[in-house]
Amino acid sequence: MPLSEHEQRMLDQIESALYAEDPKFASHVRSGRMRTASSKRRFQAAALFVLGLVLLVAGLALPFKPGGFPVVSLVGFAFMFGAGVLFLLGGPGKGGSAPQEDASTSGAADSKSSGQKPKPKTGRKGGGFTSRMEDRFRRRFEQE
Repeated sequence: MPLSEHEQRMLDQIESALYAEDPKFASHVRSGRMRTASSKRRFQAAALFVLGLVLLVAGLALPFKPGGFPVVSLVGFAFMFGAGVLFLLGGPGKGGSAPQEDASTSGAADSKSSGQKPKPKTGRKGGGFTSRMEDRFRRRFEQE
């Protein structure tokens, strides 16, 4: 469901306030930890999927079925499932909690190394970004 004009304007204001408040965090979020899988990962996932499909079909066609259960087909299905996960998540090294920790501590480390004072975090004290946005929201409805 698309946003209304009013909601879109509010979202734009929140986004611009975020850029003004913490541009480094905003650019980190904008670049995204949730990137799509690279072409190399997509190729690996496609190859794994095809291998799984071949094993799935071969397991049904081969007479090797211990206990009447097509074990080779099960392995093929597992490969296909792994290929889907690899395709969706992008493989190891993407996402996770380590990049988030780096993002939260890198601002303080960069400001210390460059000799600048770190910005005070007033948003957590209740009088910063959140309260300003709430005030703007209230004023907007009082005007209408």
